[in-house]
Amino acid sequence: MNECPHVAALPHPEPAPMSETCLECQAAGSHPVQLRLCLQCGHVGCCDSSPFQHATAHFKETSHPVMRTFEPGESWRWCFVDGSIV
Repeated sequence: MNECPHVAALPHPEPAPMSETCLECQAAGSHPVQLRLCLQCGHVGCCDSSPFQHATAHFKETSHPVMRTFEPGESWRWCFVDGSIV
């Protein structure tokens, strides 16, 4: 995994999840695929394999750069700005 300047700027400890699922999908009556946690604010959104791509939409709306998988047993992180696993 690569380090990027955005990782060093993340809050510690990481923010608590705002929810256990993608609330935007829930409101739209859609089923989220592969949840993601924003490491800046704790927003939980669905991945780009979901119809609405709420994690990416959250990045575009807020510029929060780094998220991590919110799936059990996984621990990778993604920087939207750098376009890489960090």
